[in-house]
Amino acid sequence: MALLNILKEGEETLRKVSRPVEKLSPRLIQLLDDMQETLKASGGVGLAAPQVGILRRVVLVDNGEQVLELINPEIIETKGTQEECEGCLSVPGKWGITRRPAYVKVRAMNRKGKYYEADGTDLVARCFCHELDHLDGILFTDNALRMLTEEEIENM
Repeated sequence: MALLNILKEGEETLRKVSRPVEKLSPRLIQLLDDMQETLKASGGVGLAAPQVGILRRVVLVDNGEQVLELINPEIIETKGTQEECEGCLSVPGKWGITRRPAYVKVRAMNRKGKYYEADGTDLVARCFCHELDHLDGILFTDNALRMLTEEEIENM
């Protein structure tokens, strides 16, 4: 396994739409393993393949119990709304208030090619939305209701 470089805001790759995974391969499994190690080292709760320079529809989300590997994920159900603080490994030092669903259910493939569903509320719901946005070239700053000031960030 290897630590991958996390791209930062301004890198062109972050604004591109990712392609679906057409077939499982040893290279994809290696990407999942490397993304797991990178996410763990970063201290984040989610990571999308475009953030490490790979334009494929692959996302990791730490739901507090395990790190979910989501290949070709899609949101299939949402409920409610929440307005909360959000940040991003690709936008270090910036935080903003976003409006996201309070509950999100996703459908995705795992590394063995089996489709499954996962759901979450609050932080996990935000993370699902945030990471899937990365697959379409969207950063949280595009949807922020407002960005936090330096003073507000210092008080967090």
